[in-house]
Amino acid sequence: MDQQLIFTNDTIPAIQKWVATVKPSTLFIVCDENTASRVGESILTALPQAQIITIGAGDKHKDLVSVSQIWEQMSANGGTRRSAVINAGGGMITDIGGFAAATFKRGVRFLNLPTTLLGAVDAAVGGKTGFNFNGLKNEIGAFAPADAVVISTRYFSTLPSEELLSGYAEMIKHGLISSREMFIQLLDFNISHADLDRLLPLLEENVMVKKHVVDVDPKEQGLRKALNLGHTPGHAFEAWALHRERPVPHGYAVAWGLVVDLILSHLRWGFPSEDLHLLASYVKAHYATPCITCDDYPELLEYMRHDKKNARVGEINFTLLAAPGDLRLDSLVPDDDIRAALDIFRDLTE
Repeated sequence: MDQQLIFTNDTIPAIQKWVATVKPSTLFIVCDENTASRVGESILTALPQAQIITIGAGDKHKDLVSVSQIWEQMSANGGTRRSAVINAGGGMITDIGGFAAATFKRGVRFLNLPTTLLGAVDAAVGGKTGFNFNGLKNEIGAFAPADAVVISTRYFSTLPSEELLSGYAEMIKHGLISSREMFIQLLDFNISHADLDRLLPLLEENVMVKKHVVDVDPKEQGLRKALNLGHTPGHAFEAWALHRERPVPHGYAVAWGLVVDLILSHLRWGFPSEDLHLLASYVKAHYATPCITCDDYPELLEYMRHDKKNARVGEINFTLLAAPGDLRLDSLVPDDDIRAALDIFRDLTE
């Protein structure tokens, strides 16, 4: 995957250098209502030729209406195949802005500037773009890597603790698929009162885990499935909460999903119980837990069956581990084992 990753807290010079290299005919900045004034206008000051496109904030606006809004404003304001887009915001913006850029005029160049930890470690890197459709997350999308991603911690100081924790769950996932050393290092870092200068090199090391995986397998035919650790049950928890009109941050659902996947990993592949308990204790202390009962299991299983990562209808496919860094891809797990894992999950985290 030909994607330049730039780790720096001097973000504006890095963006200016990219624009000078690309020489776009027109330049657009895609933001949501939360980042338009805080981030978008600072870019506009440095790049006065740019035009800001603002869409609604929050996952409820990650839809075809917002994609159409971006296309319409690009088309009405001089957009051509030589235009370029800067997506400045969280994962919602880099996902939807990336999709809009990748499909406008059959594709224009774009740069991602993630302003949340979750966006920096997950959505902005790797080339997945898309939007929610028909009640399902990221149901429509395409693999379209940004030309460049500028990764910084300078925007994190204003993030609420919940936002930092949400992104940190993805970092823990990368630690688990990399090595026990990285996993333990992440559990020892105080993300609740984070030293942002110290976080940047930690974030760089973590993102490079994902970059390596994506470089080897850009279209998720093999190794990239490692990045699904925690996500099959995590997406189910997320959909379950949304259905009850009590949405939870994506990273919280992933944290819960990681515990479920490590339980399954222990049951099926002998994942060390010590590391399972370390993660479960950490998640319980930092992410609370969903108030599920056994009556919720059929709904959760149904969401897992509809997960787009399943190769065949009706089967539930998991990424599991025999130990930190020791992957077991394409683990098909029967419903009874998933129910047992959910029982253990409740025992460990409630």
